[in-house]
Amino acid sequence: MPYELHRGDVAEAYETWPTPDVIMSDGAYGVRGFVGDTVDAEGLTEWYRPHVEAWTRRAHPGTVLWFWNTEVGWATVHALLVENGWDYVQTVVWDKGIAHVAGNVNGKTIRRFPVVTEVVVLYQRRLTMPSAGEMLPVQKWMRAEWQRAGLALNRANEACGVRNAATRKYLTQDWLWYWPPAEMMQRLVDYANEHGDPSGWPYYSLDGTRPVTGKEWATMRYRWNHVHGLTNVWQHGALRSSERIRGGGERSAPRTHNPTEASAAHLNQKPLELMRRLINAVTEPEDVLWEPFGGTASGSVAAVEGGRAAYAAEMQDRFADIAEKRLAEAAQWEVSGLPK
Repeated sequence: MPYELHRGDVAEAYETWPTPDVIMSDGAYGVRGFVGDTVDAEGLTEWYRPHVEAWTRRAHPGTVLWFWNTEVGWATVHALLVENGWDYVQTVVWDKGIAHVAGNVNGKTIRRFPVVTEVVVLYQRRLTMPSAGEMLPVQKWMRAEWQRAGLALNRANEACGVRNAATRKYLTQDWLWYWPPAEMMQRLVDYANEHGDPSGWPYYSLDGTRPVTGKEWATMRYRWNHVHGLTNVWQHGALRSSERIRGGGERSAPRTHNPTEASAAHLNQKPLELMRRLINAVTEPEDVLWEPFGGTASGSVAAVEGGRAAYAAEMQDRFADIAEKRLAEAAQWEVSGLPK
């Protein structure tokens, strides 16, 4: 089975799920968007705290986080993420277009520009390494271990078989630092441990007993699959197509009244196209995705479609039923190999 859906509090599932390669968070926004959401942004930090702590505990060095929210919601939770070891990479803006507010804005009373955006923010698990009894960020660790070996910086070029690129790319203290590819990292590690001061062996070690290998090194950086022409602003209309799940006759949120069969079943359903972009950018087939606040499980559906393993949770039975149906259908498509 390419997915698992936990019906209930995701806190009960975190320790049973396999280590995630990517976490797709689409939880509280502070807008009363679902039962259990906070009434404003002020309560978001404490709402997310136990979840962020669990993500940090279970993540591996290459795990990434996509964090959906409003601009102010994300800004409120950012400090909590940084505190728990998640480094900001970039913000992607979803521009839903003017049709999102058409007919819903009174130009005589509004006191701001109409909002047609949401954001999804990419974080990487902070990578720190041990050197001489302290934990250092990876860039500083690269240089510190080379110096601890007692080697002149320019000998890194000899190690890598280049004129001067290794020193200025891999051992620099400047902002323009390059992550060493696995092959070059293996050369640096081998050279430092062969030519460095024997009393300090091993160099570039994660456990103090042996040097890291190039293969191990490659797993510590999050994946990135570039798509030419795709920027961090995505113009995609709000979900109104046949993909939108409707009906049920129940309130989808405390602030939604008098629903009809034409009303959205879930107010925060994300387009599959956007979820596919996010997942494909940072994962490969068979990687593991967590979607702790599943709702209709759009992230997990996109993951299963693409041959990833998805682990989702949803507390409300009505939404869990929808998610279960969508995931089962996605799994059938993925196994059959037919067009989606």
